[in-house]
Amino acid sequence: MGNYVEKLNILADNIEKVIVGKLETVKLLITGLLTNGHILIEDVPGTGKTMLSLAVAKSIGGEFKRIQFTPDLLPSDVTGSIIYNPKTGEFDFRKGPVFTNILLADEINRTTPRTQSSLLECMQEYNVTLDGHSFSLSKPFMVIATQNPIEFQGTYSLPEAQIDRFLMKVNMGYLSVEEEKNVVSGQRYSHPIDSLSSVLTLEEVVNLQEEVKKVELSEKIVDYIVRLVSATRKREDVKLGASPRASIALMNSARAWALLSCRDYVIPDDVHKLVFWVLRHRIIVGPKAFMSGVTSENVVADLLKKIPIA
Repeated sequence: MGNYVEKLNILADNIEKVIVGKLETVKLLITGLLTNGHILIEDVPGTGKTMLSLAVAKSIGGEFKRIQFTPDLLPSDVTGSIIYNPKTGEFDFRKGPVFTNILLADEINRTTPRTQSSLLECMQEYNVTLDGHSFSLSKPFMVIATQNPIEFQGTYSLPEAQIDRFLMKVNMGYLSVEEEKNVVSGQRYSHPIDSLSSVLTLEEVVNLQEEVKKVELSEKIVDYIVRLVSATRKREDVKLGASPRASIALMNSARAWALLSCRDYVIPDDVHKLVFWVLRHRIIVGPKAFMSGVTSENVVADLLKKIPIA
């Protein structure tokens, strides 16, 4: 296991050459990569969301593509389309930007629900189906979507079905004064991303994903995860609780975090570390509770206090 942990530490250190002072966020994205999951980053402009996505892609030697989501974007602009080739007299499939390793869905809430839904099959089945033909996506494949939490004009809220397909919802946050000075000084002559090289291959990433599945998970931990998630559906202050997919997401994330923490087994602290990131975007607080200032984070914190590890 030591070899795998060393590779993960090298990966995190390499990404930190570009993303300063955000080690936890970097590890959360690596967790998503290790579990074949997708990450939603919600934060204000200029905090490094795009650079983080690009740094992950360059660090694993993967292909990176970006889609700027706008109201006039069509589903075919995401997945691709089948067009007639007059030279051959046949129909050819022209791949869309979703055929990549790391896909940055920039400002995903600025496009219509019709176009947003074009990612549903990609994020769940890792396929694109057009005219009855199925096309497999690359391995590994990861969607990193961004949205601005303070801008609502001209936006379309992501439907619950799509929100649920994101493994975690994370924030970047601002840097400290010293960290920001280091960032500014480091970009006097060039951007660190320009000289960033890969430290892992795509094959090694796929192998690491398989290694995560071997991390030991006791029945006691499984029971704790399921009790935590199912409890979100039984509260009076919650309109919509987390689905069983959330239980699977929390289990897989805890396994990946254990591996990042140099362990081949999951402990309760792994669950506690990730439960906010995995559950908060999957919980919709009821109107009365919302008006009283209750948030999904409050709900998760309360459940952690009330539900013991049996």
